[in-house]
Amino acid sequence: MTAIVPRSRESAAQRIETALVDDISTGRIAPGERLDETRIAVRFGASRTPVREALGRLLAQGVLIAGEKRGVRVAKYSHEELAQIFETMFEIEAACARLASQRLTLLDRSRLEAAHLDCMAAAETGDIPTYLRANDAFHMTIYEATGNRFMAELASDFRKRTGPFRAKRFQGRDDLIASALSHREIVDGIFSADKTTADEGMRSHMTAAFLHVLAAN
Repeated sequence: MTAIVPRSRESAAQRIETALVDDISTGRIAPGERLDETRIAVRFGASRTPVREALGRLLAQGVLIAGEKRGVRVAKYSHEELAQIFETMFEIEAACARLASQRLTLLDRSRLEAAHLDCMAAAETGDIPTYLRANDAFHMTIYEATGNRFMAELASDFRKRTGPFRAKRFQGRDDLIASALSHREIVDGIFSADKTTADEGMRSHMTAAFLHVLAAN
């Protein structure tokens, strides 16, 4: 018989996982940094059980890697490994844009436009962590618009895995605004309902991001 996981434990693990992903994606926890179960438990006022569940999920997603003495660290990659990861992410993001362009509902259209405007507003503030969250939300909106849960989960996992490396590309307000403006081509491509145009818009954006990330890392 399958064990039933208590809601309180599940919600605590999810809360911890979400917070750690945010810390990693915005650069507050750096690649290679070790995560301490005890400190995490104290921070969230939780027992070790939900902490271990959250860390286990992030290990499975490739965001964390196993370290010495059963510890875990934020994944750290060589330039070659990072290039291969982004090559894979490049293709997944383009596929998501193609699918979204063919399956976009009116609600998806409204959400994507709103996500783009949120990115522009966040970029104007010059606050890098705020922009990184808005940027992730923008791409997540595209994943959801594919109507394919498995594709969305795969894309989301790669976005989480590359978070700390993408964060390094932004040094100031000008970088944020340039990134936010480049989203317009993605939005217009998806709204065109032409999968080739949508593909090209995403590839153009991802190529620029890819080169900036490799230069920063």
